[in-house]
Amino acid sequence: VQLQASGGGLVQAGGSLRLSCAASGRTFGIYGMAWFRQAPGREREFVAAISGSGGRTYYSDSVKGRFTISRDNVKNTVYLQMNSLKPEDTAVYYCAAGAYLSGSRFHQEYNYWGQGTQVTVSS
Repeated sequence: VQLQASGGGLVQAGGSLRLSCAASGRTFGIYGMAWFRQAPGREREFVAAISGSGGRTYYSDSVKGRFTISRDNVKNTVYLQMNSLKPEDTAVYYCAAGAYLSGSRFHQEYNYWGQGTQVTVSS
């Protein structure tokens, strides 16, 4: 599986962005998908995850109620809608895929990673 993330950018606090992660391959539906982020000098942090069917979603406490993860298994794409952005959301955001995973918060369990997309939130 190859993953291509896009949609990052510079936004003011309170604004919104939508990240996309396009996946190659015919078996997209078996992969649990997740978004992680990493700020300079900090460890990679779980943001959100979604099951292969899209029926279950999981969020970190820091983004719950502001971010929404979704997927389109026809387009082989997972999305992260980010609303009410805060300066502390500034990071490189990575999408990840793991076969048959559902909601794992541990980056070690994901086998495939996108290249990352920068999100910068100004105050």
